[in-house]
Amino acid sequence: MSALLQDSLSVAILRMLAQEPEGTGVSLPRLGKRLGQGASVLMRRLTMMGDAAIGGVRGPGWVRVVQHDDRWIAHLLEAGRAQVRTLPPEDENRD
Repeated sequence: MSALLQDSLSVAILRMLAQEPEGTGVSLPRLGKRLGQGASVLMRRLTMMGDAAIGGVRGPGWVRVVQHDDRWIAHLLEAGRAQVRTLPPEDENRD
């Protein structure tokens, strides 16, 4: 299992993006408000979840972040949707 899937913020981001209709995305301010995180925290995590090479290691390509006018929009890619399908139901993670 990917280390990112063991991280609660990464899983929350994947689940949140998966709730959106396919082909649409979520603005970083909206995503941050829903998850209680700042834009810089989200950008770092989204970068790791994208396909950028960090330290010579390419990311899994689950998300893509694009700038549209003056807004940053996060999109869930098919590889990310496939990962969401492997996650246990949300209520199984609760105590």
